[in-house]
Amino acid sequence: MPKRQLQGEVVSDKGEKTVVVRIDRVFTHPLLKKTVRRSKRYHAHDEKNEYKIGDLVVIQECAPKSKLKRWETIGHGAKG
Repeated sequence: MPKRQLQGEVVSDKGEKTVVVRIDRVFTHPLLKKTVRRSKRYHAHDEKNEYKIGDLVVIQECAPKSKLKRWETIGHGAKG
């Protein structure tokens, strides 16, 4: 089964070899039919500490690396 990949923005890089990535999703509410925005934060492994706050990154599922880290960075995201 392929691993999930998500694209989001780095909101924190304070951890050692860790970045926190915010993933935004937009969907239509099933009852109200309005566009709703929701976001979720994922802790991702960043082996080289190369990503900084504001960077657009792609993260991928991986085996657990710590208590919170189940994702790893795999590259820069596409802007736009």
